[in-house]
Amino acid sequence: MKSPALDPLRRLDLRDRRADKLFHLIVLGCAVFVLVALLGAALSMLWGGREAFLTFGWKFLWSSQWDAVQKNFGALIPIYGTLITALLAMTMAVPVSFGVALFLTEIAPKWLRMPVASAIDLLAGIPSIIYGMWGLFVFVPFMAKYVDPWLTNHLGTLPVVGTLFRGPAIGLGMLTAGIVLAVMVIPFIAAVMREVFATVPSTLKESAYALGSTTWEVVWHVVLPYTRSAVTGGVFLGLGRALGETMAVTFVLGNSHRLSASLLEPGNSIAATIANEFTEADSSLYLSSLIALGFLLFVVTFIVLAIARLMLRRMSRMEGN
Repeated sequence: MKSPALDPLRRLDLRDRRADKLFHLIVLGCAVFVLVALLGAALSMLWGGREAFLTFGWKFLWSSQWDAVQKNFGALIPIYGTLITALLAMTMAVPVSFGVALFLTEIAPKWLRMPVASAIDLLAGIPSIIYGMWGLFVFVPFMAKYVDPWLTNHLGTLPVVGTLFRGPAIGLGMLTAGIVLAVMVIPFIAAVMREVFATVPSTLKESAYALGSTTWEVVWHVVLPYTRSAVTGGVFLGLGRALGETMAVTFVLGNSHRLSASLLEPGNSIAATIANEFTEADSSLYLSSLIALGFLLFVVTFIVLAIARLMLRRMSRMEGN
């Protein structure tokens, strides 16, 4: 005979199962929506840039020409500017971010950690256009007056390396853009590193200290191996942000379609080219070329993040996970 006392329990269990199934469908829908939106954005840019790809073919990738009058477009200079400025930014940002995160988690007194950490979090949330305006009105004059002349006089005369530091002292250029980008991504990477370093169990660090290790030895032999994958992921997320940055770079890069090895010369990037010239595109081929640049930026960013994912997977295998 069926017990009436079990019916409420069964109804409660059935309701819980339905709620779990509904929750599963909702989160699955969110994940699928992200993938569909990502794929849709990529395909729409590829479709919008089809005229440029069909007109110029593979030449669009390596041509340095960007002539709106003659309707001759190539993506080499924007791609070069994007990669160089991002590389400069990460070269400067990663060591500084590591130092900031290390100071906050291992060295700073407790009363100082919270204010500095809050300041870093606030800096990470400042819009990029603010960094761009600061770069244009404050940092560019400083570079033009002090840094660029010094680099030209002291490093520009050196063989081979000197070609990187020759050019007019106008402050605008890839070096300035790289420094502004570094300032912009340092709070982001430092915040990620700080959160990751804080997850290291204190027993591991105390054990190392008990064996006579110094702070640096504890960081190098305990903290970094424990957080290696997450730190690498944070660095590549910062790189992805640097590659796609628009406004901060637009203000200080100089926006010149001229290929030069000098870091002091004005250049251009994919995002800056699109932002500056999208409203000036007076032909379908011009507009298609700008959209094709957007698709190339999507591809470059996707490749970088895919490499980061592969590196994280390889590290995880090496760690035995």
